[in-house]
Amino acid sequence: MTATAAEPTTDDQQGYSARHLSVLEGLEAVRKRPGMYIGSTDSRGLAHCLWEIVDNCVDEALAGHCTHISVIMRADGSFEVGDNGRGIPVDIEPKTGLPGVELVMTRLHAGGKFGGVSYTASGGLHGVGASVVNALSARLDVEVDRDGSTHAISFKRGLPGEFADDGRPNARFKKKSGLRAIRKVARRTTGTRVRFWPDMQIFLQGATIERDLVMDRMRQTAFLIPGLTIDVRDERDDEVVEETFHFEGGISEFCSYLAKDAPIIDVLRLQGRGHFTETVPVLDEQGHLIPTDVERDLEVDVALRWGTGYDTITKSFVNVIATPKGGTHVRGLDRALIRVINEQLRATKLLKNGDEDVIKDDILEGLTAVVTVRLPEPQFEGQTKEILGTSAATRIVSRVVGDELKAIFENPSRGQKQQLRTVLEKIVSAAKTRIAARTQRDNQRRKNALENSALPAKLVDCRTTDDRSELFIVEGDSALGTAKLARNSEFQALLPIRGKILNVQKASVADMLKNTECAAIIQVVGAGSGRTFDIDAARYGRLILMSDADVDGSHIRCLLLTLINRYMRPLLEAGRVFAAVPPLHRIELIKPKRGQDKYIYTYSDAELRKKLVELERKGQRWKEPIQRYKGLGEMDADQLAETTMDPRYRMLRRIRVEDAEEAAKVFALLMGSEVAPRRQFIIAGASELDVERIDT
Repeated sequence: MTATAAEPTTDDQQGYSARHLSVLEGLEAVRKRPGMYIGSTDSRGLAHCLWEIVDNCVDEALAGHCTHISVIMRADGSFEVGDNGRGIPVDIEPKTGLPGVELVMTRLHAGGKFGGVSYTASGGLHGVGASVVNALSARLDVEVDRDGSTHAISFKRGLPGEFADDGRPNARFKKKSGLRAIRKVARRTTGTRVRFWPDMQIFLQGATIERDLVMDRMRQTAFLIPGLTIDVRDERDDEVVEETFHFEGGISEFCSYLAKDAPIIDVLRLQGRGHFTETVPVLDEQGHLIPTDVERDLEVDVALRWGTGYDTITKSFVNVIATPKGGTHVRGLDRALIRVINEQLRATKLLKNGDEDVIKDDILEGLTAVVTVRLPEPQFEGQTKEILGTSAATRIVSRVVGDELKAIFENPSRGQKQQLRTVLEKIVSAAKTRIAARTQRDNQRRKNALENSALPAKLVDCRTTDDRSELFIVEGDSALGTAKLARNSEFQALLPIRGKILNVQKASVADMLKNTECAAIIQVVGAGSGRTFDIDAARYGRLILMSDADVDGSHIRCLLLTLINRYMRPLLEAGRVFAAVPPLHRIELIKPKRGQDKYIYTYSDAELRKKLVELERKGQRWKEPIQRYKGLGEMDADQLAETTMDPRYRMLRRIRVEDAEEAAKVFALLMGSEVAPRRQFIIAGASELDVERIDT
């Protein structure tokens, strides 16, 4: 019978036997499959090695035994981490006969964080962190201050021994087990220092750890453990860089640091704890693993802060270890926020019967959150600890956050009630914007901008769609009639507005969308609004505001700029918004000289006086009275084209935002809902007013 691929032949069976099986002992497995332990062998994996050593120091700080950590990036490519904690045990472990330092550095799954006696909450859980770094290092030196002496031991690719000299990973090495005491120290002096040289046989060429990455991580850790001091020193460049991190405010201060927008509420701190039962294997006195029900405590500490922006920042941590991909604790926060916020919106009537519940995205708009939980032996998904997997965390975090947040809403502190109301209004506005956008996408998809029948009927469109196209926003129907005749219909479009539009600095997004004039402008521009604004989709190359040269015209222009700044800011940033400059006076010359225009236009009273003096000096007479334009509607089409619309003769003022933050403050001051600061601004500037210029 002929053998098939699915049926191995006798020769195949005889050629594959137990002698072909490989058994990787100890740290050899780590060197063979490093990605299983550190994720990768590039810069990311190298950074993970540093974090493993740092996290051991952080665990000492969490346990209350360490107040200072130092991280040094040496010029020779090594990294040194030290702390003033209790120091790794140096006595002999009875089962292996090895000193404690050698045991934790050379044996996988050996450490002080399994039984829950030495550490009630820690980041190192699997007992592989330090030993993995040791296995992947060309050289690793450990010094422990303990029991009145400094004890030292060195390793080469995981093997203990002694190097012939200090400071070089390729120095002559002699295998040797055991510690050596190198000097005396005060008995009260304790701590650990670990210095390792990454093995470039393992890591990719060019793998490095960026300074900013280390600085950010250490700053973050200092925020999470109030009172802890962390020194970072980078000696790799010609100029040594040092920085010290120390914070007392905890995650409340961290939350404020992370937020980049203006706050609409003070940081909310939500704290509590819960209990759960977990079945885990526990070592008995004989060294056997026995499934045992263990009572666990889980501490919850959350900081929340809503701001005026749209971005969401969420940082989550378990025992000070960052979980960038979230997990069960973040899921619990989301559930609590959705439940409590919807309850409060219904209670305050901001959501009526029949309104949809707000969703997670609405609540997270402008939210900065720091979520921390502490518990013994959390379950992570993988050694890289990016996702928390402890299922009980969802229930406990949800309950703690829900109860604490509900209590704040029901019993706000002094001055907090209005802030909470503002938060709820912001969330409702976000929900209405989302619903409006969804409705617009579903019901108003247009094949192209020019064929869209949903465009406002009062829009007088142009024929071209290239960059030279211009949209004039015109004040009033009377000016529209003249502008129709004065425009170049090839590239100039007109959109009339009636009087003063809504002040969107005071109004909500929902109110803005309901306003006919505001909605028409956003719809005609055709690029969306707010954070969904896409300047590449704008239908016109320029947006020109054309209003009367009087106080009302200035106010209308200011209201239009408020709308553009808040909902279409990229147009301002790109320099595509202009203000037309219509003339204020017209001088009609009597018997103008050859080559001289019959009409002269001036744009201010000062310019008029200067021009009259000049004409009088030249002996040129003019017709009295001099015409003063009260509005664009008083001009005929030729005059409007010549002075305001024809690109060959007109004057435009480009409106730019040089400082976005300062511009936002000015808009908030002049157009916002706070009356007192605006009143103070007006009173302070009253002395600069020229009474003679008031037109009464």
